[in-house]
Amino acid sequence: MMRLFEPGRIGKLTLKNRIVMAAMGNRLIELDGRLSQRGIDYYVARAKGGTGLIITCPTCTRQIEQLPFSPLTDALVVDSKIYASRLNELAEAVHDYGAKVALQFMPGMGRNVHTEILKSAGAVAPSPLPASHDPSITARELTTQEVERLAQAFQSSAEVARGAGIDAIEINAHMGLLCDEFLTALWNKRSDKYGGDLDGRLRFLLEIIKSIRKGAGADIPIIVKYGLTHYLAGGREIDEGLEVARRLEAAGVDALDIDAGCYETLYWAKPTTYSPPGCLVRLAEMVKNVVNVPVITVGKLGYPELAERVLQEGKADFVALGRALLADPEWANKVREGRLEDIRPCIGDHEGCNGRINDGKSISCTVNPTAGMERELAISSADKKKSVLVVGGGPGGMEAARIAALRGHNVTLCEKDNALGGNLIPASVPDFKHDYRRLTNYLSTQTKKLGVQIKLATEATQQVIQEMKPEVVFIATGSIPIIPEIPGVHKEKVVTAIDVLLGRKKAGESVVVLGGGSIGCETALYLAQQGKRLTIVEVLDSVASNMFTVNRMHLLKLLADTDVRILTGTKVLEIADEGVTIVGKDGKRNTLEADTVVLAVGFKSNYSLLEALKEKVPEVYAIGDCVEPRKVLNAIREGFRLARLV
Repeated sequence: MMRLFEPGRIGKLTLKNRIVMAAMGNRLIELDGRLSQRGIDYYVARAKGGTGLIITCPTCTRQIEQLPFSPLTDALVVDSKIYASRLNELAEAVHDYGAKVALQFMPGMGRNVHTEILKSAGAVAPSPLPASHDPSITARELTTQEVERLAQAFQSSAEVARGAGIDAIEINAHMGLLCDEFLTALWNKRSDKYGGDLDGRLRFLLEIIKSIRKGAGADIPIIVKYGLTHYLAGGREIDEGLEVARRLEAAGVDALDIDAGCYETLYWAKPTTYSPPGCLVRLAEMVKNVVNVPVITVGKLGYPELAERVLQEGKADFVALGRALLADPEWANKVREGRLEDIRPCIGDHEGCNGRINDGKSISCTVNPTAGMERELAISSADKKKSVLVVGGGPGGMEAARIAALRGHNVTLCEKDNALGGNLIPASVPDFKHDYRRLTNYLSTQTKKLGVQIKLATEATQQVIQEMKPEVVFIATGSIPIIPEIPGVHKEKVVTAIDVLLGRKKAGESVVVLGGGSIGCETALYLAQQGKRLTIVEVLDSVASNMFTVNRMHLLKLLADTDVRILTGTKVLEIADEGVTIVGKDGKRNTLEADTVVLAVGFKSNYSLLEALKEKVPEVYAIGDCVEPRKVLNAIREGFRLARLV
């Protein structure tokens, strides 16, 4: 048996396997703070999929931060028995599949409170601190009495959890949130019993542990999640993080969930596309070497071979998956059954999960639109079998073909190139985009398994389509690079980002990239990692602004680490033999040396076929970039949602 599927124990609780669903905010919460039916369905799907322990989204009391919870803070509320019924429904439903459920208790968000709440109610913290989302606002320092009352409040919340049938409780002392602020000298400047040395800074957390133990009893295990280090100057260093682990074990904690990072280094706490697999395992291993309680490790562990190896090598006792289980709730069952090619991979872009939550929407997933809407978006067989033609084999086209085939239709997919993938193919060339290759492989594998007739190197012209006489046509012809009208743009030294990524053109030693969107920045990083000298020229005042915040933060750091020069607010006047002539905001002209000029100024839709087919085919739908150049999220979401209706 794989180590992943051996039973494990946390305190007195036995888990059927070593796979944990990490806590994630989801906005699947009613306005009064109760878990919604959609939230129950969401967690049950992961239990049904074979996960051993489900850890919920953050759960709060309302003792100090009297705030409009749920939609804004994205946290459950458990401060009275009125919240027990939905939690009991969750627990019983999860137990039906042999899984266990833990509530994650979060004492508060501290200086990191969401902007909406910050403006209306302010923020509280261990010491006066600038709010993360608006440094002009200062978080109010909690009084000693308020801290005491907040710690005590978790007793009643634990009693509610126990009565509802919850199996374990995790305390969120991570990511620079309120409990972590108390733990960290950088943010805790108090002079009372809750400040000063590590004893004082730990006191708040230890009092919470005691309160939970009183309310939950001796049999319900307590897990603490915290960052071993913040990777931030002045933040927690590893040595102190290890001492925290020792003291938490001595305080009776039953397991430790080891993470890293904070608001300023969020790409550690929320690993990105560019983070390497298993990026936090080393930290968990350090903790495991100094404690005897079980250690849970997190951080891009959705690769079965890696997750198994981590356990086999004794680097952790449990592996926690977050977004990997958003992408595929059946991850555990598929691994156990050896169906690795059927696992839908997370691509780490954050657009469908954290990006949507930041926009005030409920959780979803770029590659799995059913996440958070498992009941509403379940695929059913079509009432009438139809002939369906999909034109274009990019992510939107493959997803439409997959769903139409699942519905029982006869599906043909025509792709004019020699391989499926569309713009995913060049996008996945850099090693730091390897998960995009996994997505292409997953989608192409599933379409083939479902019996989709795939015709490569076949251009579906209007005449060809009319001769095929399909009842339904999905146009997914994608987009093509924009060639800007710049003097010298047709010189031999000028190439597109796609040509460089696909190896059609070679870049010289000195490269200027025109365009600082995600494609321009990623292409620049790809070339810089090969030792090229790179400059990005962007006419706007910032680069990578079309990316989710955390990914942008990480990408900018990687560009800085590889000495990529970035010029914003800069216009290109001409491309000449000696280089690129530019003009900045100050009106001064300059010439940048360039052996190669890479064009990455955007894409334009390839929608001519759509116009030609209108009124010539019974049902025609356009999806993805042929509608408007956007992201993988939009292409897959449109392919899924439209194909499920035909």
